[in-house]
Amino acid sequence: MSDHIFAPPAAPSLPVAESQSLFPVRRVYCIGRNYAAHAVEMGGDPDREPPFFFQKNPDNLDPSGRFPYPPESSDVHHEVELAVMLGSGGTDIPVEEAMAHVWGYALALDMTRRDLQGEAKKAGRPWEVGKAFERSAPVGPVHPAARIGHPEAGRIELRVNGALRQEGDLNQMIWKVPEMISVLSRHFALAAGDVILTGTPSGVGAVQRGDVMEASIDGLGTLRVEVV
Repeated sequence: MSDHIFAPPAAPSLPVAESQSLFPVRRVYCIGRNYAAHAVEMGGDPDREPPFFFQKNPDNLDPSGRFPYPPESSDVHHEVELAVMLGSGGTDIPVEEAMAHVWGYALALDMTRRDLQGEAKKAGRPWEVGKAFERSAPVGPVHPAARIGHPEAGRIELRVNGALRQEGDLNQMIWKVPEMISVLSRHFALAAGDVILTGTPSGVGAVQRGDVMEASIDGLGTLRVEVV
């Protein structure tokens, strides 16, 4: 008989493309301001500075294709990102060994309650209220690296109701995927099931109920998400 005082929740998991398999999610790490133009857009310095990270909750990842407009906000922004899925981990991982830990990739959106994030920044407080709210990370199916390889370049874009909002190239990342993994592993013990959201190009903006967001990255197809 289990010693749990109530049944523990099921581990969040994501569908694997062209498969019946599921990718179990352990943690979600997000890098901030990893495209120079977006750093400028958000009032930051576009020069290469030490990377910083924040976290979303594992169950914030949502493959449903529907994004419920969250409460307590009137300024919710889209941020299209490449998600990196780890199949193994460790600590103090050298850059040259980092890619051996990547299992696959997915399209993702880092939805942000920008008004609440801005208030938190001004007060010197953490960002979770603006970043880690319910279903704040719409995500597509996981594509195994064994099938698609490791995308180092390729167009990344987001359209809202057919109009282009964000565009860039994965090669414009300030900190590349192996470097992100290596830096994170110096601060945290990484493990299989960890997800890294790798930053967004410029052009972030607000959405409203009824909008349809379409995110795409070369080789990963399109993620269509309706704001409800």
